[in-house]
Amino acid sequence: MTFAIIKTGGKQYKVSEGDVLKIEKLSDAKTGDKVSFDEVLLVDRDGDVKVGTPTVAGAKVTAELIAEGKGKKVTVVHYKAKVRHQKIGGHRQPYAQVKIEKIG
Repeated sequence: MTFAIIKTGGKQYKVSEGDVLKIEKLSDAKTGDKVSFDEVLLVDRDGDVKVGTPTVAGAKVTAELIAEGKGKKVTVVHYKAKVRHQKIGGHRQPYAQVKIEKIG
């Protein structure tokens, strides 16, 4: 089984061909675009493992951007005791959903 470990958006993901995953939003890509990840930390091709220092030279993972959206709302509460002060806000993290096409 071929898989790779890529780094994007400050996080690391274990991916193989055909996987669909949610990553941090890609600022310059639109739905339907092909994207490539150059920060490949590890590649395993049926037992032939290449570990990068810190990245594997010449390795690239290509994917297709399927969808963009926002995650579930996270409620943020600021509260100060004894002064009757509270403030409630929220945040929805944007994401990009990609399908891995090729590990090269």
